[in-house]
Amino acid sequence: MTNADLVVLGGPIATLDPSNPWAEALAVKDGRILAVGAASDIHAAHHGAETRVHNLGGRTLMPGLHDAHNHHQIAGKADLMEIEFLPTASLDDIVEMIRAYALELPHDAWVVGGSWGSTLIAELSAPGTKARIDQAAGGRPVLLVDDSHHNKWANSTALALAGIDSTTPDPVDGTIVRYEGGNEPTGMLFETAGLIVEKVMNELNPMTAELWANTSERGMQILHSYGVTAFMDAGVSLDLLGAFKKLDDEGRLKSWVVSCLMANNMIFDADPIGDGLVWGGEPYRTAHHRPDFIKIFLDGIPPTHTACFLEPYLPTEEHGAHHHGDIAMSPEELTDWLLRAAKSGLGAKIHCTGDGSVRHVLDAAEQVRKAGFTTPLHIAHGQFISVDDIPRVASLNVTTEISPTLWFPGVIYEAIKLVIGEERANTMQPNRSVLEAGGVVIGGSDWPVIPLPNPWVGIEGLITRADPSGTFPGTLWKEQALTLDEAIAVYTTASSKAMGLWSETGSLEVGKSADFIVLDRNPWQTPETDLADTQVLETWFAGENVFLR
Repeated sequence: MTNADLVVLGGPIATLDPSNPWAEALAVKDGRILAVGAASDIHAAHHGAETRVHNLGGRTLMPGLHDAHNHHQIAGKADLMEIEFLPTASLDDIVEMIRAYALELPHDAWVVGGSWGSTLIAELSAPGTKARIDQAAGGRPVLLVDDSHHNKWANSTALALAGIDSTTPDPVDGTIVRYEGGNEPTGMLFETAGLIVEKVMNELNPMTAELWANTSERGMQILHSYGVTAFMDAGVSLDLLGAFKKLDDEGRLKSWVVSCLMANNMIFDADPIGDGLVWGGEPYRTAHHRPDFIKIFLDGIPPTHTACFLEPYLPTEEHGAHHHGDIAMSPEELTDWLLRAAKSGLGAKIHCTGDGSVRHVLDAAEQVRKAGFTTPLHIAHGQFISVDDIPRVASLNVTTEISPTLWFPGVIYEAIKLVIGEERANTMQPNRSVLEAGGVVIGGSDWPVIPLPNPWVGIEGLITRADPSGTFPGTLWKEQALTLDEAIAVYTTASSKAMGLWSETGSLEVGKSADFIVLDRNPWQTPETDLADTQVLETWFAGENVFLR
């Protein structure tokens, strides 16, 4: 008989273990699951004088959730240090929020934050907008990010500090948007153009190692409040690697973390990237942090015509009638990166928001598989996949990773519809087709691209293909809906396996980390349209209560 440190009982326990799907109790010893089963058996075998008993009071317990794509430190920094507003905010709303926020700042402080909706690109680029925000900020520099976090908007002061004027050329893979008929910048900065300002801002306001750790920790605390105990950060820098090691060395890393080290970069101010970064993750490996993936940005996003599509965008005066978008590296360079990563035992997460970039990934994946490598390959976002390529996704064992607000009606869907048309926009997220072909679908929030990293919003959206908030009407390709069990797997068992964490977490089985959550309802007894309202009451990581509502 081994006495447990903790016994949890008094409510239904969904283990997600097919051999033992439901249990009455579980026992925990040294942060690991000691036993799962009947309450009487566990009490007889594992209850000692020092065992703590936690009664669920009828509440449902299940494994901790996984977020297969986020930028948690950026979100933690925003929560602690920046102005925040929703992508549904109007330009007038943003101006007034900046005015109120700036009153609390020193005169030379930056107004930094977001996220403005992709549907505001035209308004933010219009004459007069820059002057309005200059006045609201009281002359302070302003840098605001959009809902995709690919594009930024800077006011006159920020542009001047960065040296951007009418003579500044566009950077590689970026665009400085200018007023019609001239060269004066509007403040709108697409893709890498935003990095010019961000780099100057960070040089003037450098982050310390402690701030990197604190903002990372804050991001994890917010994830805990939504039941997330394991995640992939999809754009990791050397500074963030150092933060993970510092946090785990100090006993502050309360999540399983898989990091994706950037092979190239379109949206983050990070140095080094590429060869100077991706092969150097091993010294930062800890008990709870695994630097096991590289990250490749292969295209941009549809609203700025930078996603790569097989069929052209709707005609525009700027791009003409035959613009498909492009990829950020040649097919040969992409294949080389994936092969070198595989030889080093690293997986790869590749940002693809158009079906053209997905095609390039699958062509490169063929070469990786022919070379005999089975290392994981993830298509990040997976929102558009050609019908012809869905069987290839499965046969090449390429994981489709999807992000919540992109598979049901919302701001980003509306912005995409404007550039490729409603008929093609309505073919977003072929999740059912991928599963039926034998492929794998996993869930990532891409937070803070979405305001809150709530997996339950994603779970409901996967099932209903409707906006859980009711803000946007209608459904999006209802035939691609998943069942409840399939949707939950997207955030638990499927993600855990794809992230390389299955031996540690993802289900409640003997020997695994004691990562579990307690809910205010039983999802299996809840109407599908109420799933997004599910609240996490408790989150436990390695047998420790890390969140209590």
